[in-house]
Amino acid sequence: MTHRDNAGSVGSLKFVTFLVALSPVLLLLGARVQLQDNGYDGILIAINPQVPENQNLITNIKEMITEASFYLFNATKRRVFFRNIQILIPATWNANNYSKVKQESYEKADVIVADWNGVQGDDPYTLQYRGCGKEGRYIHFTPNFLLNDDLTAGYGSRGRVFVHEWAHLRWGVFDEYNNDKPFYINGQNQIKVTRCSSDITGIFVCEKGPCPQENCIISKLFKEGCVFIYNSTQNATASIMFMQSLSSVVEFCNASTHNQEAPNLQNQICSLRSAWDVMADSADFKGSLPWKGSELPPPPTFTVTQASDKVVCLVLDVSSKMAEADRLLQLQQAAEFYLMQIVEIHSFVGIVSFDGKGEIRAQLHQINSDDDRKLLVSYLPTTVSAEAETSICSGLKKGFEVVEKLNGKTYGSVMILVTSGGDEHIGNCLLTVLSSGSTVHSIVLGSSAVGNLEELSHVTGGLKFYVPDKPNSNSMIDAFSRISSGSGDLFQQSIQLESMGENVSPYHQLKNTVTVDNSVGNDTIFLVMWQTSGPPEIVLLDPTGRKYYLNNFIINEAFRTASLLIPGTAKPGHWIYSLNNTHHSPQALKVTVASRASSSTGPPATVEAFVERDSTYFPHPVIIYANVKRGFYPILNATVTAMVEPEIGDPVMLKLSDDGAGADVIKNDGIYSRYFFSFAVNGRYSLKVHVNHSPSVSAVAHSVLGSHAMYVPGYIANGNIQMNAPRKSVRRSEEEQKWGFSRVSSGGSFSVVGVPTGPHPDVFPPCKIVDLKAVKMEEEVTLSWTAPGEDFDQGQATSYEIRMSNNLQSIQDDFNNAVLVNMSKLKPQQAGTREMFTFLPKLFLNGLEPDGETQESRRIYVAMRAMDKNSLKSAVSNVAQVSLFISPNSAPVLGRDSLIMKGVLIAISLIGIICLIIVIAHYTLNRKKRADKKENGTKLL
Repeated sequence: MTHRDNAGSVGSLKFVTFLVALSPVLLLLGARVQLQDNGYDGILIAINPQVPENQNLITNIKEMITEASFYLFNATKRRVFFRNIQILIPATWNANNYSKVKQESYEKADVIVADWNGVQGDDPYTLQYRGCGKEGRYIHFTPNFLLNDDLTAGYGSRGRVFVHEWAHLRWGVFDEYNNDKPFYINGQNQIKVTRCSSDITGIFVCEKGPCPQENCIISKLFKEGCVFIYNSTQNATASIMFMQSLSSVVEFCNASTHNQEAPNLQNQICSLRSAWDVMADSADFKGSLPWKGSELPPPPTFTVTQASDKVVCLVLDVSSKMAEADRLLQLQQAAEFYLMQIVEIHSFVGIVSFDGKGEIRAQLHQINSDDDRKLLVSYLPTTVSAEAETSICSGLKKGFEVVEKLNGKTYGSVMILVTSGGDEHIGNCLLTVLSSGSTVHSIVLGSSAVGNLEELSHVTGGLKFYVPDKPNSNSMIDAFSRISSGSGDLFQQSIQLESMGENVSPYHQLKNTVTVDNSVGNDTIFLVMWQTSGPPEIVLLDPTGRKYYLNNFIINEAFRTASLLIPGTAKPGHWIYSLNNTHHSPQALKVTVASRASSSTGPPATVEAFVERDSTYFPHPVIIYANVKRGFYPILNATVTAMVEPEIGDPVMLKLSDDGAGADVIKNDGIYSRYFFSFAVNGRYSLKVHVNHSPSVSAVAHSVLGSHAMYVPGYIANGNIQMNAPRKSVRRSEEEQKWGFSRVSSGGSFSVVGVPTGPHPDVFPPCKIVDLKAVKMEEEVTLSWTAPGEDFDQGQATSYEIRMSNNLQSIQDDFNNAVLVNMSKLKPQQAGTREMFTFLPKLFLNGLEPDGETQESRRIYVAMRAMDKNSLKSAVSNVAQVSLFISPNSAPVLGRDSLIMKGVLIAISLIGIICLIIVIAHYTLNRKKRADKKENGTKLL
């Protein structure tokens, strides 16, 4: 370990000790949702600024959470309830003496209230992108769901729906129904409804009313128009993750009520475990005992806060360390771009610089025009000081002094802190920063140890970025581009379309194509940056063939930038730029392109890049995510590439996938992911994601994916069918995407420790197979899955190991002793390839105990794992299940009433056939008699 590593460890230890001492303060000021004394505090519900003002929204939200609190309390056996809730309303609503925001923002909300942007559909859902038992991202309600009481007939009461979604969000359980597979064949060869628990009763309904089950069946498939309608009065008490709308349902499925055979996401992703079993393993349940006494908890309390105009202060390091590696130049270029393009109109912006002490460079200016933006640019630092010392606290305190002059408070303000040096005294102002209610975004230049600063960003809810000392790196611009207002208003935010940097040889060029799609085009800017001497020769070609040259750009010689703002709305299509290095020496040339939405009718495509956690210890990998969507609709079939830059060494390129395998949990949900484990050195890694989409492939999913609360089509009440209004479609009419699109987003930074120096042995096994499926075809069973890699989801594994058992618990808990299936002839393919393997299970049945089942109804469970060339093994896969020894020609077993009905139908058919035979015989006999009579008459003549 180097001296720097030691210093960083000691500093971090001091800082952690300080954090522990201040933990009660942090709990109140810096943390999100917390569970204390069985009650949840700090839940944030935010209303999108596009939602029109309606006070009934606030009233109904309060009623929903209050009902949900008591329902949740009973459903969790008196373990948890909701205590304190914050409701964030937009700045566009009329002021009504609401509290001012502190560190709350729409983008940090646990629950969001937003329209589908004009598309019909009101399914409440939770965005889940991680595995079983992992927290989701947010819950989404539409205003119509919260205001339209008619919807409760299909979804159930809002409080019950909220508990269903909260279980998704907080505990990482999944839906127990399946709209795509509403029926399945169980181990006894019976048609069953996908439900949990199996005790929930109902009847089959065809298009014209009730019908026998067999009338719905065609060769084990169901006719279109056949549905299963549930009785409104039930005895079953489970399950909330299946149908929370039933009045009898007050529990989550547990081990005794869970239906392991149902083909639903809960079984697939959580390896057939019940929702309650997953919840019981959560930190919430392990760390809490049931509420003492017999009384109910108090109802929740609510705080309504209102967002206001954004108040930002740039806190910029000008110590002598900023003179190294063109750091000041990178800062100037990125800050100019932020002020001229990124920060939204009507925002208040101030500028502070610091070395050993802080200095106010510009008091708050509200941005109402380009002149305001240019004025702020003129206040950016132009030189560094001679002082090497950096006092981050001094800079932040000056920043607070600037923002306080607006209304005497620092609540809701944003500090964008850029620094190149460590400051071991940052703990001196920790309490001041936390109590300020300000969010601190940190941008770290170079490799100086400033872990304490990054912790400060974490506890204030800020982003953190790392900028390597590489002249061709665009990380600084990317960081500033990622820092938006946090209001959730996509139509005001700047969207990065391109970010490119290269070291260009003398008399060579940097050339590329940028796609401006139909959804963007307003405020489109092309920014060119160079490292030394004068600007390169610039040629920009728009889709109509018009050319822009260097003399069309605005040149800032001091900051070495050239910018071109396209007037009006930029023409959609391919824009081609070329930068020619006309100098005698190599030059780092960089390009950034950004734009805003072209209209307020349709949201633009966006990408949000992030990592599962912002620090890891070798050899544990980091999972990289990119959420690619238009509005709330996932964008499919995109090419998503992550670029990871370490402190030392070349960047690593990694293609992300949305195939439901490896690190990706759910296929085609618009969230692309991949394991990253190419750790070259200890330290920070900067993440950026590029997204490209071809116009020749389907782009937007036709529905919002996620974990939804079930909409019930109708009920049986007092023997009568009572159908609900048809569920509103969430299909959208997609505009023709003639040009495709391109996007870029910074994913911030993460840190890695424990990387051994020099070459290290193989410590990365293949990743877990998460999409194993089993299908029985006559006497054979066919397995299918996505191939893992040699190292997690990269490369090619060496071999597979498949085992089966007729006991689920055995294969889950004791995989090594389950029956081995011989598959030595199957060689793994490249990671990401679809694999298939067919075998005759009867060849391996001697090792299986009957376990109380008849041979005809036996169900087996299959799991597998992969191995690499060094015999490193993956975790055991999800468990697939299949029924054996069912005759291929046998029909599904029907109930007693169905059998009686079938017998009656057969009898009627036989009688009909006999009658038909008699009629035909009688007709034939009469015809013959007439023919004989005619023949005799002829002879007489």
